Amino acid sequence: MSEPKKTKKPSRQQVFTLLVQIGRKDGDGLPDKATGAALMCFASGIDEAEAVRETVAILKQADTNPLDVTGYGTLEEREAEGQEIDSEERELMQRALEENSVIVAQMTPFFD
Repeated sequence: MSEPKKTKKPSRQQVFTLLVQIGRKDGDGLPDKATGAALMCFASGIDEAEAVRETVAILKQADTNPLDVTGYGTLEEREAEGQEIDSEERELMQRALEENSVIVAQMTPFFD
């Protein structure tokens, strides 16, 4: 009897685009006069809720103060809405998927 070949299960991981607003915290690395910042992140997860939980946990470990997270969906969902996604963004999303990680693609500090 020959053993059946093991087929690798397709990954259920997807990459979600998240916008995270952070407040000030000692050691957060933001510019001196900033009141907070917006971080555009690409995060992998089985679903958006998992991607949000992982992103918040990692940002807290990085000494930031996450206040609010807005999800913008997966690459496919964003394309279906007619959004244009450039090659750099696509590369970062692919990297997040391959590394099963959270990538901060852009940081915009807020000032009063």
